Amino acid sequence: MKFARTLMLGAAVAALGVSTGVLAQTQRPDRPEPAPVQASERPIAPATVQPERIILNLTADPAHQMAVTWRTAPGLDGQVEFAEAQDGPDFIASAVRMTATSDDAVLAVREATDFRAAYHSAVMTGLKPATVYVYRVGSGGVWSEWLQFKTAAATPEPFTFLYFGDMQNNILSEASRTLRMGFRKAGDAAFVIHAGDLINRHDSDNEWGEWFASGGFLYAQTPQMPTPGNHEYGRGPILNPQWRRQFTLPETGPAGVERLKETAWTVDYQGLRLISIDAPLFHGDEAMRAEMVRWLDQVLADNPNHWTVLFLHFPLFSIDPDRDNSRVRDALKPLIDKYGVDLVLQAHDHGYARGAIGEGVMTNAGPGHRSDQGSTYVVSVAGPKMYPMADLTWADRTAARTQTFQTLDVSQDAVVYRAFTATGRELDAFRLTKGEDGVARVETLTEGAADTGPL
Repeated sequence: MKFARTLMLGAAVAALGVSTGVLAQTQRPDRPEPAPVQASERPIAPATVQPERIILNLTADPAHQMAVTWRTAPGLDGQVEFAEAQDGPDFIASAVRMTATSDDAVLAVREATDFRAAYHSAVMTGLKPATVYVYRVGSGGVWSEWLQFKTAAATPEPFTFLYFGDMQNNILSEASRTLRMGFRKAGDAAFVIHAGDLINRHDSDNEWGEWFASGGFLYAQTPQMPTPGNHEYGRGPILNPQWRRQFTLPETGPAGVERLKETAWTVDYQGLRLISIDAPLFHGDEAMRAEMVRWLDQVLADNPNHWTVLFLHFPLFSIDPDRDNSRVRDALKPLIDKYGVDLVLQAHDHGYARGAIGEGVMTNAGPGHRSDQGSTYVVSVAGPKMYPMADLTWADRTAARTQTFQTLDVSQDAVVYRAFTATGRELDAFRLTKGEDGVARVETLTEGAADTGPL
């Protein structure tokens, strides 16, 4: 957050969404399938004295710091108490207290032109690596429960993280099952990345409330690391002011570029460099694209980590036949090829596809064959909104009308990636390894991975 934060309502009971009829794989509709029905027009609920929408985010130093953000009624200050966790309750005696940065905001959200709430953020510092901590947030006599998190190790160590595509529509009623199944599969995940379009209407406080209700206490114990999608932006494009109020993301993006603060960033975590690209500005703003290209070139050139993961909302190679993000592909792929980025994790196209793509200039169709070398590109969707898919000659695995989440187990020897459906069934899996030449090689692990179509 840092100065202002706009969260939404925390206890939303989402409206039911109904997607249009099932589309045959071979039949392309005249236009993309409409979004499932939303119900964000219900009356807005005010923020209360009780801390709500508590969320952790990694900082640039995840071994020694952790950021937390939350919301209360306006006019209240914010404080954090934290301590090294113990097996019993005696940690309370050693807890230290710090004052948060608080912002009393008046916001024009979709449901009200003068919504008021106080947004609080703090960075807990001086932490020990690979250590469990307890914390709570609040002020006066009103506090959250004690929550726990674990800091990163200071050296490369194995860990797991989760990756979700668009939740976006019917977030609490339907997309939440994908998110929650992800935590059932990888409850010890070090962090979670969201590849944009967390909600559908950027200024809807009720939809943000659904997103926070979907994760609940899970967001308060496992750092969430989102990159913005086009639905987090209004016309302009202008990032909705709720983004920076409700997240406290690393300020490691292009120096001095205010528009890219907390949207383009990088974090090093136990031998992996994670890089967020602000896809809407990369696509739609030439000056911001130039800033991100210069920054990314430096970030990739000076990279001591064994693995590199780039994530953004717009796919370089679209799996929807009527989409083509050529400005994103033409600017990013030369850098991905030059520096051997291992994984490019994306969303936006409301389907699933995965495949390795080698070096060189290419059209949206990509190469005409599958490969077991080069950077691996993934597109996924966690929510219920679905689009038809193109015939992808480069993809080792595709799936239409399928909600998925992904787990990635990272070690110095390999990255093992697994995609699961919302029911917890394994859809796809592969292992990435590197030889002395530094080139990533892909070994498919799931039987029938060459099959395509709905499951």
